[in-house]
Amino acid sequence: MEKRQDRTAGIPDKDSPRRFPLAPVLLLVFSLLFFPSPQAFALQLITHPDTEITEINRSTARAIFSMRRQVWPDGAAIRVFVFPDKHKLHKAFAKQLLGVFPHQLRRAWDRKVFSGTGQAPDTVQSEAEMIEIIKKTPGAIGYISKDIRDESVQILEVE
Repeated sequence: MEKRQDRTAGIPDKDSPRRFPLAPVLLLVFSLLFFPSPQAFALQLITHPDTEITEINRSTARAIFSMRRQVWPDGAAIRVFVFPDKHKLHKAFAKQLLGVFPHQLRRAWDRKVFSGTGQAPDTVQSEAEMIEIIKKTPGAIGYISKDIRDESVQILEVE
């Protein structure tokens, strides 16, 4: 008696449930547990205490931090302060608050600098330095984590 080999072996029929590989699912779970997303940081925009505005929308914030908007509504010059490109707060700020990737901001700044039409924002190394320079510089804007409270700077509400 001769056995016939089933040529459809190993090919799932359309009624059978599909199996998902386990490795990608485990990788996703591992990355979510051990690598916090930039969304995990609560951030706030801060300005010099004499700045007249108290709230700002995302598109205006994006224009300010991409160096396209250079003056406040009252005509005062805007001075932008940021953290270094690799800083966790900068990455979170760009993605969460502005809705862009940090490299997109850098590219916009570099284009302004290399074309001679503008300059990149000033860089600070710590939140304490950010607060100190914002409160001393008229027209300044920057960002810090939301758990830091300092009455010497004004907090901008983001719409």
